[in-house]
Amino acid sequence: MSDYFVASDDVESQLFDWGALKWLSTPEVTGGERFSAGVVKLEPGKGHERHTHPESDEILYVVRGEGEQEVDDETRDIATGDMVFIPEGVEHGTVNTGWEPLILFAVYAPPGPEDVLRNLPECEIVPAGKLPTPENVDSEAK
Repeated sequence: MSDYFVASDDVESQLFDWGALKWLSTPEVTGGERFSAGVVKLEPGKGHERHTHPESDEILYVVRGEGEQEVDDETRDIATGDMVFIPEGVEHGTVNTGWEPLILFAVYAPPGPEDVLRNLPECEIVPAGKLPTPENVDSEAK
């Protein structure tokens, strides 16, 4: 891996009951200090609680799938090709309303929320290069 080219196998996976995240650009991965970026996969029918990022703006780009996005007091359907801007401190949440995984490209500026997610008790870490399967998640947690 170089600082310029990052493959998904080069970084760990963060697993949750609603899906998985792979942070492809963070200060630790690329050395870039102004933003973090990664791929979010929400499983069909799953989503996460409304939350905020007090010190980071967020951009979500829908790579594939469909869902429902809440930002502040507004809720909209989202689908492939849509982009959502979430200013710092604004409450938001995402739910996959489709039958296939909802794939998002997420950017935080400045970086930081990805570390908060990594440290949540419900987050399981799968090391770089390993597929996120129940077997290696269970063995890594021991």
